[in-house]
Amino acid sequence: MPVVVVVGMQWGDEGKGKIIDLLAENVDVVARYQGGHNAGHTICFNEKQFVLHLIPSGIFHENKLCVIGNGVVLDPQALVDEMRQLEETGVNLEGRLVISDRANIIMPYHGTSDKGRESGGGFQKIGTTGRGIGPSYADKIARAGIRACDLRDEAYLKDRLQANYQEKQKILNSLYGSELPEFNSLFDELLSYRETILKYIADTHILMRDQIALGKNILCEGAQGTMLDVDHGTYPFVTSSNSTAGGACTGLGIPPTKIDKAFGVIKAYTTRVGEGPFPTELFDGDGERLGKVGHEFGATTGRARRCGWFDAVVARYGVHLNGIDALVLTKIDVLDGFKTIKVCTGYEYKGKVFPDMPADPEILQNCKPVYAEFEGWSESTVGIQDFDRLPENAKRYIQQLSDLVETPFMMVSTGPDREQTIQLESAF
Repeated sequence: MPVVVVVGMQWGDEGKGKIIDLLAENVDVVARYQGGHNAGHTICFNEKQFVLHLIPSGIFHENKLCVIGNGVVLDPQALVDEMRQLEETGVNLEGRLVISDRANIIMPYHGTSDKGRESGGGFQKIGTTGRGIGPSYADKIARAGIRACDLRDEAYLKDRLQANYQEKQKILNSLYGSELPEFNSLFDELLSYRETILKYIADTHILMRDQIALGKNILCEGAQGTMLDVDHGTYPFVTSSNSTAGGACTGLGIPPTKIDKAFGVIKAYTTRVGEGPFPTELFDGDGERLGKVGHEFGATTGRARRCGWFDAVVARYGVHLNGIDALVLTKIDVLDGFKTIKVCTGYEYKGKVFPDMPADPEILQNCKPVYAEFEGWSESTVGIQDFDRLPENAKRYIQQLSDLVETPFMMVSTGPDREQTIQLESAF
C-alpha cells in the first residue's frame, strides 16, 4: 500500500488542510513531518470551520492514527491547548495521537529571540510569526535543543534547561535588552505540560516502520510550502525547515525508498505572507479582489496575504523539486468573474528571460513577470463537483495550467467545504 507525501507548491496557504482531510478518508495514518504552530490548516465540514496548528489534519476522521514527527518543533502550551480544544469538540485523542520523542521543544526564550530579531536592531526583517520556530530549529542544529524524550527524566531536563537558560539570558539581554522569566517559573511551566505530553510520546520511527510493514496507507503532511523551504525557497525569506517532499524522510524517519507518490497542492492564483520577493504580486484592484473574495488572511496570525497571478515558474520548480505525480488545484472559484486572467511563464531581468527559478534574490526582487493572458468566465464555479459542469473557459484555464507545468490535476477544489470538490482521478 502507498506512502504518499502531500506538499504545498507555493508560499504556503494553498489549502492543504482541506485536501489532507479529504485524502485521510482513504488512509490509515496521517503524519506531520515539519514546521511548528506557525502553520495553520483550515478544515471545513458540517458548516463548521476548524483550524489546526500542530495536530495532523486527519484527526477528524475516526480510527485514523495521527503522528507528529521528529521534524516538528513543539510549543508545549500550544500543543496542550490544541489537544484540549479538540477534546472539547468530541474528538478522542487517546490511542489516535502519537508524538515523536525526538521532536524538539520550543521554549519561551525562543519566542523572545524571534521577536527581538524581527523588531530591528540591525537584523533583516523576515516577517516571521514571532513564535520561536526559527530559534528552536537553530538550537536543534546547534545541538542545544530540548527534546520531548527529555521530559521523561526531570533531573536531566532541569540540568539541560539550566545550562540553556544561563546562555540565553546573557545573549538576549545583550542583543535586545530582554529579560527572561525567573528560571524556576520557566521550569515549573514546562513541568505543568509534562504529564499530558508524556502520555502521547513514543519512538515514531519504529511506529512508522511497523505501519509500512503492515501495508498501511500513510499520508505524510507538510506545512508551509515549497517556496518557504529553508534550502530551496526564496532564502532568506523562508521557514526554518524542509517543507519540500524530502522533509518527510528526515522528519518522520521514513526511508526514501518507501515513498510511493508525491501530490502537490497549488492555488489557482498565488499568495504569500510576510517579507520577501513575489514576482507576480498585484498592487491594483485585481489584487484587492483576489484577497477579498479568497478571504486571504492567515489562519495562524490573521495577517492579510499578498496576492498575485498564478506563477508557472514557481509551479514547475515545485513539480520538479518534489517529484510531483499529480496536482490538486484549489480556489478556482475565486477567479469567477475576471474578464482576463494572467499566468506568469517566465521572469525578465536585464533583457534576459528566466524560465526556471533563479536563486539570486536580486533577480527575484527586481524581475518583471512575462505573462500569458487567458479569457475568464462569468459563471459561478462554487460547489461544482463535476468537471464537465465547469464553464468552458474555466476548463481551458485548468488544462492550460496543466500543460504549462506538465503535470495532471487529480482534484479541483471549488470551495472550502469537503463536498465542494471535483475528483478527476483517485489518489489511492
